[in-house]
Amino acid sequence: MKVFVEKDYTSLSKKGAKIIEEVVRNKPDCVLGLATGSTPLGIYEELIRLHRLGGGIGLDFSKVTTFNLDEYCGLKKTDPQSYHFYMWENFFRHVNLKPENTFIPNANSEDASQECVRYEEAIEVRGGLDLQLLGLGRNGHIGFNEPDEHFVLDTHVVELSADTIKANSRFFSSEAQVPRYAMTMGIGSIMGAKKILLVVSGEGKEEVVRKILQERVVTPRIPASILHLHPDVTMLLDYKIASALGGLDLCE
Repeated sequence: MKVFVEKDYTSLSKKGAKIIEEVVRNKPDCVLGLATGSTPLGIYEELIRLHRLGGGIGLDFSKVTTFNLDEYCGLKKTDPQSYHFYMWENFFRHVNLKPENTFIPNANSEDASQECVRYEEAIEVRGGLDLQLLGLGRNGHIGFNEPDEHFVLDTHVVELSADTIKANSRFFSSEAQVPRYAMTMGIGSIMGAKKILLVVSGEGKEEVVRKILQERVVTPRIPASILHLHPDVTMLLDYKIASALGGLDLCE
């Protein structure tokens, strides 16, 4: 795992966008795995800026396919808190991605099991993910893969932990309105990506980052710890978090 510490959120976002830009420019028909939440917003803003560059050098998404990590169960696509709405509002509608090439789990499917299978097959048909963008939950979750007794490999419906519900309540008017279930790519789906970009920013994540980077124990109790087993992971770390830890092995 390569770890880079960025001085602030702007620098972190630009670095993350640069890594994604390189993938898109090197392989115009690449498959990107995308994330939601507050951390990736700056990355999407920078990708939009790169797309809008003039002189024929704007970043072209016309052949790119995207798969989102997850979606809440019980929210309509038009709900402002749904991840469908998030992606269209914050990224998709601002670039030249083709709508038919954007995939988000249908967490309201009448047959959730079949939808999970369909999602896995859709990723496989397109050759797998070239890059997966990840944020990190305070309890170590990636996607909505919560701490558990075992790793769940494939796309599945998960009951959200109390920690995740509390953390995500900042996006809702009250904690009671946060959905209790979500559909998420599994650990196997994430680990199947050729390259993984883990971006860590925000309050209250120091302890889980310390466990991941300093204890280096792979355990389903800290889902993100599985990333130690992937051959190409880049972590971009907020300076505030890194400075609270000290003694990290960093890349220049």
